Amino acid sequence: MSAETYRDAWGIPHLRAATAGELARAQGRVTARDRAWQLEVERHRAQGTSASFLGPGALSWDRLARRARLADTARRCFAALEDEDPETAAWVREYTDGVNEGLAACDAPEFARTGLAPGRWEPWTPLAVWLATHILFAGFPAKLWREHITAHLGPDAVALFATDGPGTAGSNGWLVSGERTVTGHAIVAGDPHRFIEEPGVYQQIHLSCPEFDVVGLAVPGVPGIAHFGHTGTVAWAITNAMADYQDLYRERLRRTGAGVEALGPDGTWHRAARHTETIHVAGEDSVEVEVIETDRGPVIAGGPEGLDDGTPAALSLRYPPRVTADLGFGALLPLLRARRVADVDRALDAWAEPVNVVQAADTEGGLLHRVAGRVPVRATANRLRPVPAWEPGHEWTGWHTPPRAGLTDGVAVMANQRGPATPLGVEFAPPHRADRIAALLAGKERWSAADMPALHTDTHLASAGPLLDLVTALDGLSPGAAALRDRLLAWDRHMDADSAGAAAYAAVRGAVVRHLAAHPALAPAAVPPAYPEVLQPWLALVPRIAYALEHLLRAEDPYGIDRAEAVRAALEEVAAEPPAGTWGDTHRLAPWRALPDTSGSPEPGLSGDHDCVLCTSAVPGLTDRAARGPAARYVWDLADRRRSGWVVPHGASGVPGSPHHRDQQPLWLGGELAPVVTDFDRLTKETDD
Repeated sequence: MSAETYRDAWGIPHLRAATAGELARAQGRVTARDRAWQLEVERHRAQGTSASFLGPGALSWDRLARRARLADTARRCFAALEDEDPETAAWVREYTDGVNEGLAACDAPEFARTGLAPGRWEPWTPLAVWLATHILFAGFPAKLWREHITAHLGPDAVALFATDGPGTAGSNGWLVSGERTVTGHAIVAGDPHRFIEEPGVYQQIHLSCPEFDVVGLAVPGVPGIAHFGHTGTVAWAITNAMADYQDLYRERLRRTGAGVEALGPDGTWHRAARHTETIHVAGEDSVEVEVIETDRGPVIAGGPEGLDDGTPAALSLRYPPRVTADLGFGALLPLLRARRVADVDRALDAWAEPVNVVQAADTEGGLLHRVAGRVPVRATANRLRPVPAWEPGHEWTGWHTPPRAGLTDGVAVMANQRGPATPLGVEFAPPHRADRIAALLAGKERWSAADMPALHTDTHLASAGPLLDLVTALDGLSPGAAALRDRLLAWDRHMDADSAGAAAYAAVRGAVVRHLAAHPALAPAAVPPAYPEVLQPWLALVPRIAYALEHLLRAEDPYGIDRAEAVRAALEEVAAEPPAGTWGDTHRLAPWRALPDTSGSPEPGLSGDHDCVLCTSAVPGLTDRAARGPAARYVWDLADRRRSGWVVPHGASGVPGSPHHRDQQPLWLGGELAPVVTDFDRLTKETDD
């Protein structure tokens, strides 16, 4: 076995080995060295054991992970992979062997701080990490929101509150063909929007062996480079397709002397699988969890006795990997080996979850714009809300053929808006980001890779229009409110960190959201049903109003609410106590960390907003702090990979105190990219493993 590890100026690992298997082992080893604590956290989350060291705050997630059977599904998927694709299964085993070797030698300070020792990775653990990372991507809890708002405000409220909307994840991505670039070769660029975590959810890495030579963004804990990669002759990138591919079923359950039964669509009671598991909770007593699985899928909320508040309800979740025992890992090696767009296309035929829109280009002029992933064919009602398991007509009857699309004027733009994936989804992101990127690209005939960061960091907020229209129409304001109105109308609608106008707009917007949420017409929806805590963000009224504000301000007579008066009240409220500084003073990064930060360093102020291309998402009405944003940025140049660039919010290392722990943050904040280096002669050799 031989593998070499090199580093560039940013501490990014560059690995070289004789075979794909040795390279996978080296990738696992270097990931464990750089991200040991992160790997430990992800392993626990995937297994539903994170409360054992994070405490009761992690209990709701652990319950979901156990009840949804994430680890068991990963085991099933790996067993199927061994039978159907032994080469990929062996490659994954090499990766986990490398992880275990790296963890055995790690000295991450978090282990000493918590008194933990790294646990062992099994061959199925990377699949469990992938599944845990993406189980909420399709946003199945939104079906509970639609049911909740329908029950309180009627079916018309569903469209009123449709955000075309707040997703837990999104992305910008654009493909510029060679006819629109200065080199005659395509450019693929964009940025995935996720919860910002420290360490980051993406790992910059370079994997080289005689079979392939790929740079890209890996998910720590998962071998290969799945989402964003450049092989030198072909490059690919993804955005969330916003497809709906998970179903919720209302179950009628009853206890019998032998266990639990569920009423099926054939009118008879069927035995459900049942067992109990114990979740250990740091600082508190252990908790027993009843795990039930019907013919539809695992029960994730409620049970034979109903929900915690006594409501007679139980919900089962049906999701593709649980049904098919296939998580799509068969696509990972073919992606690394891809030389042309056609290779990427064939590889993605094996993709399963999450469902993505993929853009790819190669050095021969090949272009690809398609959806990849598995979406079941079933009744329309399944896609909208929980459906009764005891009624026929809600079964899955096959799989949709993933749609494809072309380019317009040599450009394809995806930002989670309605596009090629429209037939597969229900709600999508507002078109503002996509429209803005398209408009910017239309403003110049020829583009270079060096031009792309200006698009990444654009801060124009088109969604401000409806609120500012109402502000314009107000009269009879106090002198302070009238002056504030004039400031807002003079504002350039850019959410820049140093903008006092952006701060004033955000303050008024937040006040409008709170006034609407407090209106008696909406009050019945303010109390969410007693579903598990981990699902509550989808059921909270204030965020729903915040992200649907455009709809609410433009709709005809929404439940008798006087929008003008709500805006007037908000304007007067903010005028009485205006923000003292700029948008960046309150719009600060709020990364998720498994353990509290002890460095004492203040989090930086940010430009951007939810509907800007620079998508740094706060929750108007609740907080200006941004927990979501660009988890990476990339520019893949097909003319010359060395002119490509990338950046992550923090750094390549997950080890506090490392010089590469946060050294990319100034670049990320400033909209700059680190250069992609692939020449091993320009790198510093670290180890011969």
